[in-house]
Amino acid sequence: MQKNMKVTVIIPDELIKEAQILSNAKNITDTMIIALNSYVSLQKLKEMGEGIKKNPLNFEYSAQEIRELNQTT
Repeated sequence: MQKNMKVTVIIPDELIKEAQILSNAKNITDTMIIALNSYVSLQKLKEMGEGIKKNPLNFEYSAQEIRELNQTT
């Protein structure tokens, strides 16, 4: 069962209105859930990108070699 946290925050009205419009949320709670989920996802993607920068992926085959392998199977 998911636990929910009730919070009180002071956020500019215009920011909430714009976020509601952009997210197509039906209320402020949904707006905040969508915004927080988006923020968390973005941060995770940034972390993954930094990890790939530090340890780049190495591919054994070139794109052409993979095409040729796919055509033979």
